[in-house]
Amino acid sequence: MQTRRVYLFISLLLVSCSVVFGQELISNRGRDIVFLSVNVIPMDQERVLDSQTVVVRDGKITHMGKAGQVKYSKDALVINATGKYLTPGWAEIHAHVPPIDDIDPMKEVLTLYLANGITTIRGMLGHPRHLELRSKINSGEILGPHFYATGPSFNGQTVKTPERGAEMVREQKAAGYDFLKLHPGLTKETFPAIAKTAKEVGIPFVGHVSFNVGVWRAIDAQCSSIDHLDGFIEAIVPRSDTLAEPETGLFGAWIAYRANEAQIPKLVSGLREKRIRVVPTQALAERWLSPQPWSAFASAPEFIYMKPQEIQGWKRAKDSYNTNSSFTKERAEKLIQIRRKLIYECQKNGVDLLLGSDAPQVLNVPGFSIHHEMKYMVDAGLTPYETLRTGTVNVASYLNKPNSGTVKVGNVSDLVLLNGNPLKDINQTRAIEGVMIGANWLSKAYIQKELKKLEKN
Repeated sequence: MQTRRVYLFISLLLVSCSVVFGQELISNRGRDIVFLSVNVIPMDQERVLDSQTVVVRDGKITHMGKAGQVKYSKDALVINATGKYLTPGWAEIHAHVPPIDDIDPMKEVLTLYLANGITTIRGMLGHPRHLELRSKINSGEILGPHFYATGPSFNGQTVKTPERGAEMVREQKAAGYDFLKLHPGLTKETFPAIAKTAKEVGIPFVGHVSFNVGVWRAIDAQCSSIDHLDGFIEAIVPRSDTLAEPETGLFGAWIAYRANEAQIPKLVSGLREKRIRVVPTQALAERWLSPQPWSAFASAPEFIYMKPQEIQGWKRAKDSYNTNSSFTKERAEKLIQIRRKLIYECQKNGVDLLLGSDAPQVLNVPGFSIHHEMKYMVDAGLTPYETLRTGTVNVASYLNKPNSGTVKVGNVSDLVLLNGNPLKDINQTRAIEGVMIGANWLSKAYIQKELKKLEKN
């Protein structure tokens, strides 16, 4: 017993040094990693399990129980997690991975996601190299979140006839993509052909709602997820069908002030009945489409990971919005208000929300933007627990992965170790002490070292 205590003391000392000073990626393939005396947020309900010992081996949670009551191997890596909180890793369901031939920039983006506790992503603008990337992530050759790939865009330029739309669906299904990505420009003729063929071959379609299609056709066609709340504003603004698309603005920005909130229950009911998932990407609206000027965001610390020319492009986009002849601060404030109302009503009335922020997009840096998204969802009226569910439990249900989304024995070990309790303060999701992705433990020191490599300006 004395020998055991001495060994445990030495193990804790060594691990403490590893967590604080070590900068190497530690794989637990064939070896236990132990989170000792950690507060677990299991996400099966709103609760905290105090002072738990959680044992991970080969990408699975093998044991969990009160500290001192759980056994683990003598060669385990023991992480002293006293006072810290362990939660399931989060998803970014509207992620972007560079759609290019060079795989190295893709790996940089994956690092930004992992560094922020994101262990699952759905790429939303596909490229053939993404299929290779997904394979290499699955095999362990490339370190990254679990990757679900959409194919190249279906839009007004790539789909000019119903026949071509159907053909593209079959091509992307055969290629092995997980989802089809819809962009603006589809019509009342091309969209039904895409939806019908997708149902026939068994591949879900996600993303935008084209202006000439409208949200009701998208709902009736059982779009797998509608992102950005696209088409929602138009659906609740009287006589919006008499307007040309440029008159409505991006996501209805120019007409949101005319929204009839009495129409929201009908919209929410339709979404719920057809089991349509909603990915709000509220961070995009609260930043790009807000009444605030560029200067309110220009000093965001995470911008250091973006190239200067990308930041300048964002500035131009933000300035263009704020100086548009249709823009007023009052109208922009109304847009944010009505979007928050839509998010809240979806949550309250049984529409599954999925966590996604759309990055890299205007003012949204990959990984970091998901923490903005969670804060904005709380601002919309969700509790921190409800918000965390959108990136854990809801995503596990959506992707049909019953062994993920919660912390329990037998589940995958996609985990985030936090310094504070996000159920009390959603901003604690930023206080990351380490990330567990499958069989790999990424300590805070390792994360900081990798982020340092990615600094651009």
